[in-house]
Amino acid sequence: MNITKYKKNNLFFFGIQTIFVAALIIACNSTPNSTTISSPGNKECIQNFNPNTDYFPKKASINYAAGFAVEYHNNYKIVTVKNPWREAKTGLKYVLVQCGTPTPEGFKETEVITVPINTVASLSTTHLPHLAKLGVVDKLVGVSNPKTVNTPEVVEKIKAGQIAELGNNNVNLERLLELNPDLITTYGTGNPQVDNHSKLLEAGLKVAINAEYMETSPLGRAEWLKFTALFFNKEDIAEKEFSEIAKKYQDIAEAVKSIKKRPKVFTGFNFKGTWYTPGCKSYAVQYLADAGADYFCAENSSGSTLLSFENVFERAATADYWLNVSQSWQTLKDVITADSRYGDFQAVKKGNVYNNNARLNENGGNDYWEGGISNPNLVLADLIKIFHPELLPNHNLVFYQKLN
Repeated sequence: MNITKYKKNNLFFFGIQTIFVAALIIACNSTPNSTTISSPGNKECIQNFNPNTDYFPKKASINYAAGFAVEYHNNYKIVTVKNPWREAKTGLKYVLVQCGTPTPEGFKETEVITVPINTVASLSTTHLPHLAKLGVVDKLVGVSNPKTVNTPEVVEKIKAGQIAELGNNNVNLERLLELNPDLITTYGTGNPQVDNHSKLLEAGLKVAINAEYMETSPLGRAEWLKFTALFFNKEDIAEKEFSEIAKKYQDIAEAVKSIKKRPKVFTGFNFKGTWYTPGCKSYAVQYLADAGADYFCAENSSGSTLLSFENVFERAATADYWLNVSQSWQTLKDVITADSRYGDFQAVKKGNVYNNNARLNENGGNDYWEGGISNPNLVLADLIKIFHPELLPNHNLVFYQKLN
């Protein structure tokens, strides 16, 4: 990127200023790691600590998510994110200490966070439905891009001017230092040019990486609600909310198992000569399997595989349905305009093209990638309604729409 010498000098002085502010905050907030009583101004802080008391009687049980675990002790929890991003060399640990109780010894290299937290900033819209389900949207102070948010409770706060804009890849560190939230939730990719958690940690801020996107099943992704709940001591609410979602998902998936006629389905689209095709062990393919479809997937992986148009056409030309196409496509005319070759697919000829963009806000924020991740039962119901409408006669599509 080309910038003038003048801008470089200003950036240099801004960087020095930011480091200075960060140093002040670290100095004001840092505490020794042993036998320190964790006690910010929180009415839930313990007043008379008893080492024999279990301060977390309501515990989380992880049944579908493979990416995180929690180990309970009387006054602290050890939360492990096993695989924070693809090809990560090691996992991450967080020690969550009940407010008003001593910080345990032996965790000098581990991030220690006092719970329950009172303020939180989120750098991913996928975390926002968690806050709504847990009833803690009032604790939210900032998001990466308010324009892309769909969660109603958060949108209301944004309209009231109560949510700060923090930026996406170029996170506004100065604004975050001003807010100084108890926790920042974000995600990691393993690419230092994109990730921001290291920079935030260096500034003395508390950061937790949510790796829900690494999960290979829809319910596994949704269960990260319990990960968020751990920081608020809201395990009981998370258990109730998720159990209802899981039961609904399992009930409608069970109804499909006896279906013998399974339509053939393919997904994705050609983008600059490359067709991203979901791996056969991915959550996207799990959705199709649970919805009673015969699906086209690539290799035995959990991610996406890059294929050519010709390769996909050879395998999917006679497929019955085509799903999850370009977010900008609203009609079949848009499909053909993008590439006339799409008209040769049987799914296009039959008008069986469905897109997961029925809930776009005015700025292009797609609720499929926000509320859909937290409500997989609704996504599955949409798919079953598309493939086997007789099984869910009263269901109206939520995240999907047919392109006419």
